[in-house]
Amino acid sequence: VTGVYYPAGGAIAKMINQKRKEYGIRASVESTAGSVYNVNAILAGDLEFGIVQSDRQYQATKGLADWKNRGPQGDLRAICSLHREAVTLVAAKESKIKSLADLKGKRVNIGNPGSGQRGNAIDVLAEAGLNWKEDFKAESLKPAEAPKMLQDNRIDAFFYTVGHPSGAITEATSGKRKVQFIPINGMESLFKKSPYYTKAIVPAKAYPMSESKTDVPSIGVVATFVTSKKVSDDVVYAITKELFENLSDFKKLHPAFARLTKKNMLDGMSAPLHPGAKKYYQEVGLLK
Repeated sequence: VTGVYYPAGGAIAKMINQKRKEYGIRASVESTAGSVYNVNAILAGDLEFGIVQSDRQYQATKGLADWKNRGPQGDLRAICSLHREAVTLVAAKESKIKSLADLKGKRVNIGNPGSGQRGNAIDVLAEAGLNWKEDFKAESLKPAEAPKMLQDNRIDAFFYTVGHPSGAITEATSGKRKVQFIPINGMESLFKKSPYYTKAIVPAKAYPMSESKTDVPSIGVVATFVTSKKVSDDVVYAITKELFENLSDFKKLHPAFARLTKKNMLDGMSAPLHPGAKKYYQEVGLLK
């Protein structure tokens, strides 16, 4: 619930619930373990909609990473993209971590199984020549647990892929223990290998208590809104329409949404577009 997905999901549910008489749909928001969980729960029919990182959407669609043994997940459907997310590496200043290489021998949270951030952390570490199983003590904490563990000196650093500003990162930088952001650079071959990654920054001004005073380079992905082909066109059309027609209100909910435009919300998707979403986009001229 300290991430950006939860308030985004809550806002979308609230929009549709306000038109319950018109659409006959009741929506509720659930907190989950993250992107991999959300994809699998949607495909199993346990959730109708979910927010997932663009890299996880790509991997599920292609049958890669967590879906390598199960093959392409052909029922996954895209609706739209939301905010950009930066792979954020937070470290205690006293740990003397200044680069990825300095993580050797340290206690580092790479994220809980079933989360997109864990996959991002492993990708970044591999690109930097680090083995997360051997080169440091890897923890598997959820994002909400990591800030307190860092402040309590039980870990030295943690990865979190998130839209900024983030409540969890604010918590991590606001305690007695001084904290800074570590640059993630030298990822050029990762960009070539994994087209869903882009350059990103961690905005220092969003965290005035941090020791980092200028923007820190990193890499990022996009949060995407997905569903299953089994969800009816009418339901997906209604939810897409409400989100896009109330976009100005949606953008006020969180600073991470500030740069959203109707046009860029159609970028970053690799799963086929759901027919219900496509119908709305064609009606309003966003798609031919």
